Amino acid sequence: MEETLVPLNDDSKPITSGTRSNSFGSEKDITLHDEGEEDTLEYRIHAKHAESEKTISLWHDISLSHIDPESGEKTDCFNFVCEIPKFTRKKYEIATDEDFTPIKQDTKKGQLREFKKGDICFNYGCFPQTWEDPTFVHPDAEGCRGDNDPLDVCEIGARIIKCGGVRPVKVLGILMMIDEGEADWKIVTIDKEDKWAPFMNDIEDVEEQMPGMLDAIREWYRTYKIPDGKPPNTFGLDEKFMNKAYAMTVMDECNHAWKELISGEKERKMGDDLGEEVKQLVRKLSKNSLSTLADNLDEHIFPDATPQDDADEEDAICF
Repeated sequence: MEETLVPLNDDSKPITSGTRSNSFGSEKDITLHDEGEEDTLEYRIHAKHAESEKTISLWHDISLSHIDPESGEKTDCFNFVCEIPKFTRKKYEIATDEDFTPIKQDTKKGQLREFKKGDICFNYGCFPQTWEDPTFVHPDAEGCRGDNDPLDVCEIGARIIKCGGVRPVKVLGILMMIDEGEADWKIVTIDKEDKWAPFMNDIEDVEEQMPGMLDAIREWYRTYKIPDGKPPNTFGLDEKFMNKAYAMTVMDECNHAWKELISGEKERKMGDDLGEEVKQLVRKLSKNSLSTLADNLDEHIFPDATPQDDADEEDAICF
């Protein structure tokens, strides 16, 4: 007898937020351009506005909330920027300290990095307009500060998303990983157009519909540095994947931290209790982010956005 799949009810409510008038709300009108030769230290993947061909930032210029390209309305999904496609091992990442934050292959001692463990089994990337603040210690992070990067995302759908690709995803849950003394959250998501997406609305649905997937994600992160001679990574919260509601609170915090970073507010309010190394990290990243955004406002053409009342903007989370 043929199996019938019935979508689960999703009682969670989308976050109410304003939109940045200079943000791209979806993959529409974004094209990717290679610079340099692949497998070299100079290789970069840049995002551009398709019409004007102006370079944009995959970190700063794409909104966290997904905007339906046809209606212009905010959806209950979020924009995922893929850095490492599933079934590959080259360690690509957004270069947060470079102009327009292109994607590059990470290096160590002048050599391009790959996962020695082997190919990754999910699409890996980040949420734009988020930042794991290295001055902030989350109460569940076992005393560890943020890792100074955008919020990491694991996308578990069937599609192999290209490096630099932007896709709308549903948030399902989150894992708290401790990576060499830093808090390194991992958001679990699924592409909204994946055939399993209607049946997944929270973290327990992943185990029900894809048995073993969550264990595979955890074990990948626990062991992937062992071939480099490093110890296994550890996890907070008793190694549990937390639910969607918990994940959304972390996303809220990281979006707020990003706004403080790009506005310069984070640099201005750093206290004397922080080490000089952390302060220098924030100063460098803040200056680069402000420079990139200033260039964007001067030269880029951005899609129209629905105007927001000033009062709404103050109360809303700007995703």
